[in-house]
Amino acid sequence: MQTVRWGFLATGKIARKVAGALAQVAGSELVAVGARRRESAEAFVAEHAPGARAHASYADLVADPAVDVVYVASPHALHLEHVRMALEAGKHVLCEKPVTLDLAQAREMVALAREHDRFLMEAMWTACHPVVRELVDRVRAGDLGTPRTLRAELGFRVDAPADDRLLDPALGASSLLDMGIYPLTLAHLLLGAPERLHAEAVLSERGTDLDVAVLGRYRGGALATLSASMTSWSDRSAALATDRGHLHLEGQFHHPDAAVFVPRDDAGAPGEPLRITGREPVVGGGYGNELAEAARCVREGLRESPWVPHEQTLALMGQLDDVRRQVGVELPGTGPLLPGDAG
Repeated sequence: MQTVRWGFLATGKIARKVAGALAQVAGSELVAVGARRRESAEAFVAEHAPGARAHASYADLVADPAVDVVYVASPHALHLEHVRMALEAGKHVLCEKPVTLDLAQAREMVALAREHDRFLMEAMWTACHPVVRELVDRVRAGDLGTPRTLRAELGFRVDAPADDRLLDPALGASSLLDMGIYPLTLAHLLLGAPERLHAEAVLSERGTDLDVAVLGRYRGGALATLSASMTSWSDRSAALATDRGHLHLEGQFHHPDAAVFVPRDDAGAPGEPLRITGREPVVGGGYGNELAEAARCVREGLRESPWVPHEQTLALMGQLDDVRRQVGVELPGTGPLLPGDAG
């Protein structure tokens, strides 16, 4: 197997989690790390990849000839700038979610990847998770009946300094962008693109969304209630009801342990539960599966992943824009949010 050589851009919390998963992915190697300070890069290398090169700038990282793929793990307000650097240096890119702050930036990013003929994938690990993938296949095949309602929620209390990226508007602070993207993605995978979304939110004094609730109507009249919160502890659960039974995702829905479907007969009596665990093992808590998919695509010369295609990334960015427009959230560095511009 051709070894895919990775360079990590930024050394924050998510980068540390992903580095731990990368060590479990066959045929992938972390060869270089870039940070704004050499000390940060060296500490990251010492912990996660002894022998890798530590670069004192992102520019030096993307210029490293040994790097095949750059994993961009900086705050999402900086994603477009950093992905552009990597693409212009001839690197393939896996970029953390959301890929940008708005649809216009996401379109620009995809156009850059096509211009430079490089692979680009949003790091939406949920869409690469074996349990979610099998569940999506079964729902789309009609094995579990016709979906009628979906509920998904993700929230945790953020107790952090005002300049933390989760609270600072300049860094794209938003419960919708950080958390709400997950329930919206699950609904998109299971129900397709929404016909319309209606949103409500509670905003901070600085104009960022702290709590968001979305009601979506999908094809065939399916409904979804989706929520994200930075002020409360949700159980991070999801459940789907169909005309043939009901299903819940065990554990946290965006990286579940399993999915359990309980069929019902015409009288409403429950049948034997069906447990869905995925056709392949979960690697590195699920992060490893997205890394393996990106590496597979690079080896095969693909420019986008069939699991996380550009069209899906753009569609979801359009949905995020639609919700932000409805609740009145504007992020620095983004253009006007246009009604109906959903990708």
